[in-house]
Amino acid sequence: MSTTLGSFIAGGVAACGAVTVTHGFETVKIRLQLQGELQAKKDAPRLYKGVFHGVSVIAKNEGMRGLLRGLSCAYIYQMTLNGCRLGFYEPLRQTLTTAVFKDQTVQSLGINLVAGASSGILGAAAGSPFFLVKTRLQSYSPFLPVGTQHQYRNAWDGMKQIYTSEGIKGLYRGVGPAMVRTGFGSSVQLPTYFFAKRRLQKHLGMKEGLALHLSSSTVSGFVVCCVMHPPDTVMSRMYNQTGNLYNGAWDCLTRTVKTEGLLAVYKGFFAHLARILPHTILTLTLAEQTNKIMRRIEYRILPETSRPKTA
Repeated sequence: MSTTLGSFIAGGVAACGAVTVTHGFETVKIRLQLQGELQAKKDAPRLYKGVFHGVSVIAKNEGMRGLLRGLSCAYIYQMTLNGCRLGFYEPLRQTLTTAVFKDQTVQSLGINLVAGASSGILGAAAGSPFFLVKTRLQSYSPFLPVGTQHQYRNAWDGMKQIYTSEGIKGLYRGVGPAMVRTGFGSSVQLPTYFFAKRRLQKHLGMKEGLALHLSSSTVSGFVVCCVMHPPDTVMSRMYNQTGNLYNGAWDCLTRTVKTEGLLAVYKGFFAHLARILPHTILTLTLAEQTNKIMRRIEYRILPETSRPKTA
């Protein structure tokens, strides 16, 4: 394993590579989540009818620029979130395992879940303003608007407008549900990845390599999407609101379910799955490779006492 800083950098670089490929699906997911907001199902217009319809409609009317709105913010957010998630997971896991079992090599599902959730929550809190602006940029459409529309020229203009009108509090609007959402996702992402990896090695005899990384990542991505999507829907609506449409995350959740039905919290699920499966696969698979590179670099430049155990 690399040092904490090395893992932070490796995780962030891997996530940026993944988000470049999957950002368009994230744009569709957000618009599906906002579509028909607080409207009864029979009254809600369906401007975007699904994943591929959403992609084609946005591409036709807004071009690739529309699908990639907010990508610069996504890069910063991914560096922050996944840098923390992949960088702090192992140190937290080892510290907690040593405290409980006096042996950091013990694998405890409960401790792994806590370490995953904690590292994700740290990343979500640090990157929340960037996710806020990203969400608002992606929800904006001059052709088929859904939800509240925010006209920002770019990410910096969005930050400036929010800070000018609402201050620091405005930039951290929705940070609560963002931490819950990422805590849910992070609590299962790495533990299920490593769990699947160990089981595939033990029961199917798979060797360390790309095929094992891809298979483990696929399992992890599906579980993450199922667990994370309801709080993700709440977060998208909290981030995109103007003023105080919702009094908080619980108010958003209850009003959404009451007005739109229980399944409303799973709006955009398949777009989310289309994004998160390749995103998780690419992030975790690339992270294995970038961690190897970081270990080699650290082994060469760090003093012997600070080097990772293996190059």
